[in-house]
This record gives sequence, C-alpha cells and structure tokens, in this order.
Amino acid sequence: MDNKNQNKEQPNNPLHGVKLAYILEFLVEHYGWEQLAGKININCFKKDPSIKSSLKFLRKTPWARDKVEQLYLQVNKNIKKQ
Repeated sequence: MDNKNQNKEQPNNPLHGVKLAYILEFLVEHYGWEQLAGKININCFKKDPSIKSSLKFLRKTPWARDKVEQLYLQVNKNIKKQ
C-alpha cells in the first residue's frame, strides 16, 4: 500500500504515520524527563526513565499512551502557532 492510500484511509487523524517512539523522543527533548513526569504522572517517567522502558509501558497501557499522544498534539499545535 502506498502513502497516498494510507492518507486517504485516515485523513483526519493527526497522529497517522507518527511513531510512538518519535512522539516520546520529541517530548523528552522538549521537556526533559522530570518536567514530562510532572505533566504526565506515570512511574516510567519518574523512576530511572528511558525511551525503551517507557515505550514498553506505553504500548501496553492505552490510557497512558493517550495522554502522551494528546500532550504531543498540544505541544505541536503551540509550536505551529508561533
């Protein structure tokens, strides 16, 4: 399936094609682990945080993944306004 078909399948999904790893790396770069843990209160951001352990947790915890994705969308929206 090519990119044109993928975009037609989910034209209103702003996260379509954005990998969770990219979202997490973006947020860690933007906020740092400590500030990210303050925004989203989950242990994988507080205790010995790493991309690998956080991805493992987020992939199996839908409510936490949703919070991370929503924060990413909010930050991206604010950056584009500037």
